Amino acid sequence: MNRQVDIVVVGAGHAGCEAAAAAARLGKRVVMLSLKADQIGRLSCNPAIGGLAKGNLVRELDALGGLMAKVADASTIQFRVLNTRKGLAVRSSRAQVDIDVYPQKMRELLSEIDTLEFIEGEAVAILHSDRQVHGVALGDGTVLESPVVILTTGTFLGGLLHCGSTQQIGGRVGEEAAHALSDSLRDIGLRLGRLKTGTTPRLDGRTIDWSKLEPQGSVSGHFSFDPPSEALGEILCYIAHTHDGTHQIIRDNIEKSAVYGGQIEGTGPRYCPSIEDKVVRFPKRDRHLLFLEPEGLQTDRVYVNGLSTSLPPEVQEEMVHSLPGLENAKIVQYGYAVEYDFSDPRDLGHDLQHKALSGLYLAGQVNGTSGYEEAAAQGFIAGVSAAIGEPFRLGREEAYIGVLIDDLVTRGVGGEPYRMFTSRAEHRLLLREDNADRRLMPKGRKLGLVNDVSWERFQTREMAISQAKEALLQKVAPSKEQLLVFKENQLGPLKKPSSLTEILRRPEVSYAMLQPLFGLPVLSPQEAEQVETDIKYEGYLNRERARAEQVRKLSGVSLAEVPYARVPGLSSEAIERLENHLPETLASASRLPGITPAAITALAVFLSQEGRSSGA
Repeated sequence: MNRQVDIVVVGAGHAGCEAAAAAARLGKRVVMLSLKADQIGRLSCNPAIGGLAKGNLVRELDALGGLMAKVADASTIQFRVLNTRKGLAVRSSRAQVDIDVYPQKMRELLSEIDTLEFIEGEAVAILHSDRQVHGVALGDGTVLESPVVILTTGTFLGGLLHCGSTQQIGGRVGEEAAHALSDSLRDIGLRLGRLKTGTTPRLDGRTIDWSKLEPQGSVSGHFSFDPPSEALGEILCYIAHTHDGTHQIIRDNIEKSAVYGGQIEGTGPRYCPSIEDKVVRFPKRDRHLLFLEPEGLQTDRVYVNGLSTSLPPEVQEEMVHSLPGLENAKIVQYGYAVEYDFSDPRDLGHDLQHKALSGLYLAGQVNGTSGYEEAAAQGFIAGVSAAIGEPFRLGREEAYIGVLIDDLVTRGVGGEPYRMFTSRAEHRLLLREDNADRRLMPKGRKLGLVNDVSWERFQTREMAISQAKEALLQKVAPSKEQLLVFKENQLGPLKKPSSLTEILRRPEVSYAMLQPLFGLPVLSPQEAEQVETDIKYEGYLNRERARAEQVRKLSGVSLAEVPYARVPGLSSEAIERLENHLPETLASASRLPGITPAAITALAVFLSQEGRSSGA
């Protein structure tokens, strides 16, 4: 049986959901294909959204019209803001979410999209000819004919689960893997490699002695720029630590680990290592931090964040029972490692379309990334680009999403799963969590993915911020009463008339202090924060914007059809790297490993002599 649709999305994880939703909302007839209908939007690892730099991705998706933030807000059971003692540039939000409610809310949102249909089945082959995709063949003989296929297969391509010496085919526990599709992609000519990730033991919370553990505080908050219409109850998470006894159990059994026993070929994530990796790589550390995070309000399962492992079950029992408070804890699901195929993202354009096969897009862990948030961001970019028929591209100076995509297609994953960090963004002072709407919501509105209510709310916020900044520009000669208030609040002397903008630049002064004194517009805390940030950091922000403008100029210089071997001054190494990677722009070339500033100058001179703008 054949069916014709505009776009087929293979996979229903976080990348698949965002890709399918974006494309369908942009008017395309979309089929989302997955092995199991009840696994849409599943949180297969830790039921948490956000974290360092990841929270920025979630807020950027929301500003553009994505789904993740709203679904997370509707299922949050604990909310925290990380790095509050550091600058705004590295501050990020993180929410513990209910593992059952999150996928339920995601399914509800997807079901509201008329042009989106879900089919349960296994994709076994990508159909193509003359370097153009034609559809997907299913295991039951069905053919979905489509000029666009978006692969969001997560860890299911060639998936293999490891727990000690035991191996089981699967993309995650209790589910099958997609081996036939891996073979099809190899036949097409995709460059596939192997990576691994892991998960932790899940415990029965009723068997934990919580009195021996340290409770972890939370704050009220949400990801979406629209206030959530509903909220769940709050639940406490707890902190624990390993100790030398725990480490000795691991050292005594290290050869039984699937990783250290030599069973796994793929490389694991450096920044989210297994407990075995931590003990081996940091032998002088006398303890490691663990977070005991309940998985939901209606379940007793507890996720032990920081205890990812592939040790055999009997060793996991001994290891868990060595921890204070967990002496009698019952393990309801053992930790395991997942080894899977990924496709080299350097073979993709910035729209995540494969360079060698038109109409084939790849997004999520299939591109060698880790994390729900990185996957969702890629899915959104792929879905929008496929729907509008041209790359929807965000610059590195515009969004963390732009940094993520550019890193992947320019540098690849470097042999280990890619994870987003604030340190990867050279313009992170501009790319803060708090201003994602001001940076990106106009783009989402232009696409047609930001609804009227959200857009009106955004415009109202922008108007309030603008009016407040205008009011602060006025010069004032404070009255005696106002000077007295300044003195009482230890704001320092005001010897001459000054603009309120100048006064607000003082570290000890806030907008809330000045507002009643000078009759300034009343702002929400979020609006006041934007005003203060714009004014207090104005010098830094202007310098950062100037740097970003230089990047924009370089990004506008195309390197299409440049004969690198004819460029004077390019080393043979630079020529080889440029010919292998074929960067799209001068900016992309500047970020390639081994491409020096001298090489960029040589390219700019050559382009100028050829009549192209160098952008410098």
